[in-house]
Amino acid sequence: MRARLANPLPAADTAAADAARARQASLTKPPGSLGILEDLAVFMAAWQGRARPRIARAQALIFAGNHGICARGVNPFPQAVTAQMVANFRTGGAAINQLCRAFDAQLSVVALELERPTGDFTTGPAMTEAEVLEAMAQGAAAVDPGADVLLLGEMGIGNSTVAAALARGLFGGHATDWAGPGTGADAEGVSLKARVIEEGIALHRPDPRDGLGLLAAFGGREQAAICGAVLAARQARVPVILDGFICTAAAAVLHPFEGALAHCLAGHCSAEPGHRRLLDALGLRPVLALDMRLGEGSGAAVALGVLRAALSVHDGMATFEEAGVSGG
Repeated sequence: MRARLANPLPAADTAAADAARARQASLTKPPGSLGILEDLAVFMAAWQGRARPRIARAQALIFAGNHGICARGVNPFPQAVTAQMVANFRTGGAAINQLCRAFDAQLSVVALELERPTGDFTTGPAMTEAEVLEAMAQGAAAVDPGADVLLLGEMGIGNSTVAAALARGLFGGHATDWAGPGTGADAEGVSLKARVIEEGIALHRPDPRDGLGLLAAFGGREQAAICGAVLAARQARVPVILDGFICTAAAAVLHPFEGALAHCLAGHCSAEPGHRRLLDALGLRPVLALDMRLGEGSGAAVALGVLRAALSVHDGMATFEEAGVSGG
């Protein structure tokens, strides 16, 4: 990761963004009246490099991994559920399958050594640096460089604890600021998560500027894969829609590298308590806030529907001149 980020990352196309803003100003509506839809069209223009962006191919990726921290009882479900849900994704039975069908995204699932969970981060590093880099490489390899937009999601029993640990390591505070119910932990379970995270912080004393070190200390393979996918998408100038708290916390590991997440949209603000705090820390404005907390890319997929709407009006509306309407 350090080597990849040592080189300048592709920048947004400011000329295309300016052209998209000029088109917005010429459309038959009061300036700014479509709110965030206008901003989304300009964002997509900047990363696609064209004034009238399109989505012919939307790729959705779910990365799945298992976590040694589950040995501490931080999740009420057994880790076998991760593989069971991967099978459900692959046979089309999950929520994300229906949402991808509804909003026309092609879904792929990448399971990352589910039979070999990461280490318990309260007793040592979750992964070696080599394991982090291998997971990142798998995430990068899964990205279609010809996609017009990439949706990212995850699955992994125990990974809300990992996400909270990453957020705590990056942005400080106390683990109680970041730990939430995840898949359904009660108040006692959330308190346990926070105590476990603080144990890990005390053991590893993470440097918030060292994303690779954070992933090695706390991360799951799916979190590392998400980072690899975000970087590969940036190299291909593919805009990214992040899902909820877990996905955003994984991508946040890249935040210390200035501008590394500039091509990313926050699909939604989830009901997981730490997500709003994390979005604020990253300066990301969510497209939606629907009290979702499912994960698996579901919020990103619904946001894709809004993004498609934004591009449809941007491309299809008549200009004042075309419509013969005064005021343009």
